[in-house]
Amino acid sequence: MTDLFDGKGGVAASGRPALARLLPLPVAEFAENYWSQRPLAARAADLDQDFSDLFDSQAVDELIGRRGLRAPFLRVAKDGVTLPDSAFTRPGGVGAAIGDQVSDDRLLDLFASGSTIVLQGLHRTWGPLIDFAGDLGADLGHPVQVNAYVTPAQNKGFSAHYDVHDVFVLQIAGTKRWLIRQPVHPLPLRDQTWERRRAAVEAAASTDPLLDLVLAPGDCLYLPRGYIHSAAALGEVSIHLTIGIHPWTRTHLAEQLVQAAVADLASVAAVRDSLPLGLDWDREALDPGEVERVKAALIDAVQAIDPARIANALATAHRGSQRAAPVGPLAQVAAADSLTDEDILRLRPRLAARLMDGPESAVLVTRAGRRTIEPVDLATIRKLLADGHVDVATVGMDVARRLLLAGLVTRHTQVNGLSSPAAPDGAGNLD
Repeated sequence: MTDLFDGKGGVAASGRPALARLLPLPVAEFAENYWSQRPLAARAADLDQDFSDLFDSQAVDELIGRRGLRAPFLRVAKDGVTLPDSAFTRPGGVGAAIGDQVSDDRLLDLFASGSTIVLQGLHRTWGPLIDFAGDLGADLGHPVQVNAYVTPAQNKGFSAHYDVHDVFVLQIAGTKRWLIRQPVHPLPLRDQTWERRRAAVEAAASTDPLLDLVLAPGDCLYLPRGYIHSAAALGEVSIHLTIGIHPWTRTHLAEQLVQAAVADLASVAAVRDSLPLGLDWDREALDPGEVERVKAALIDAVQAIDPARIANALATAHRGSQRAAPVGPLAQVAAADSLTDEDILRLRPRLAARLMDGPESAVLVTRAGRRTIEPVDLATIRKLLADGHVDVATVGMDVARRLLLAGLVTRHTQVNGLSSPAAPDGAGNLD
């Protein structure tokens, strides 16, 4: 059995703490030698801490038995086949007029008979993972999602396949054996799923694996997209988290370039002109000259595009792909009503805020929406974005309350010269 665990000691101080928590080596070394290139695995002993604070078996039972999840947040698989939602859902009953609420009774029966439970979208439904996934996404600069796979002993949930996103696998409970093989299609895009190369994947799955390893609680595995893998629980129930990383690629830049060029060509009359009358689409091909003329115009339009325009377009897409750190509406209103001059307002974590200066007014673009900034508030906003915080005594009560109620800041109270959150607000790292 081949085991690839690159144990070089945990890394706590990197400026990217969420990512560093998953790595047995410096973040810079991971970025240069592993990111999108090859797998990396680490034993729990080589990491700074395990993952018990993020998820456990009690969290599984809580989500299934008490949270009223609906089918999109859960799926079930057995012997490599995904079961229909009807196999594990029931109507919600009185007061919940929905037909696809997860049934704990049906899941109990399915799990006891060998089915794997997949809890999906935990970065939206489980508090510790909401915070960790948000911080990790900020560290990576790429959107992330989190699923949990709960597999009965001696069972596997899915047959050999590859993913179209990178993953970190965090083993939570039990042990699981992973077989990993080289890609048949390196770095697949979102629409280049393994089902489109099923025969090649099945053929590769019959060859000797690149890696054959067992993950135990606290171990972590990084797999770039495209690597073929399958996993099976061993002597007890296995729980692991899969953190999916949906990378922005140069294909996304190409898409933004083409979209911008086509938009610009809408102003060119020669391109807007109709094709010749009387085209016989069934018998003769379109005149190649028509294609060449448009191709030349498209190339000219692409070459004229300011790169900053494309960078801003992709930044806008990224801003919409993740959420800011959660805030409690009731807590924010209460904080606004009880502010004191000693309070500090901190920029809401992962807000992805950008100030856009216009000819007459500035606009603050964030994950909490767009807001026009009045000239009188501009200096305050610039200081908030530059420093990450402002003092209530400096900006004044009226401005401080408006910042809180806009969801742009969270309140912190000075206690013995130290700042502490005045109310739970999901604070984490700034993006």
